[in-house]
Amino acid sequence: MWAIYRKEIQQFFGSLIGYLAIVVFLLVLGLFIWVFPDTSILTYGYATMDSFFYIAPYVLIFLIPAITMRSFAEEISTGTIELLYTRPVTEMQIIAGKYLAALTLVTVAIFPTLVYVVTLYLLAKPVGNIDAGGIAGSYFGLLFLGAVFTAIGIFCSSITANQIVAFIAGVFLCFFLYLAFDYIAQFGAFVGKLDYWVEYIGLSAHYNAMGKGVIDTRDVIYFLSMIALFLLLTQTALSSRRW
Repeated sequence: MWAIYRKEIQQFFGSLIGYLAIVVFLLVLGLFIWVFPDTSILTYGYATMDSFFYIAPYVLIFLIPAITMRSFAEEISTGTIELLYTRPVTEMQIIAGKYLAALTLVTVAIFPTLVYVVTLYLLAKPVGNIDAGGIAGSYFGLLFLGAVFTAIGIFCSSITANQIVAFIAGVFLCFFLYLAFDYIAQFGAFVGKLDYWVEYIGLSAHYNAMGKGVIDTRDVIYFLSMIALFLLLTQTALSSRRW
């Protein structure tokens, strides 16, 4: 597994893919958080990173499928997937290696945004007057959300040999699981507490819950379950190609 992981990391950072992903992520968020007046922290009048944690998931919805689209689609289209099967690694180890490499890149992209927290800390009056618990919880939620999006992207890459199709499918599925259940619940199509449970299925409900600064084990279990589900679906999709 670690050989696959190292190979993927070297491919990410041995070309422009890794650096481009990080630069695009930071540039887009930087423009929204500091430059565009409608979402700029500087125009809020108080020290908060709400706009950052609101916008970041939408950027990740497009960024992560762009990172993961080649993971298996390229291997399938070039036929090198067969070479991977000849190595002394299991199918799940191959999946885990590629997943962890993509997740590492996502984490590296998110890490520099901690500079925003330091900047906000210094800009606050008095200095340090920020909701540290809420920010920490939101960062945990963002990392878990990125981990789920990565698993979804890996799955979408495993079901097609076309990287563009994998990207589009990844964006659609990430967007759907993040927002669709909220919209369905808001329509009031269900009676009583069913609206709550429909909304609870979606990713955003658990992401927003972590943003309150409380790390609930139910939210953690939900995110880990979603990751496991899509990695198992990836294994099923790859196994079906060998039958």
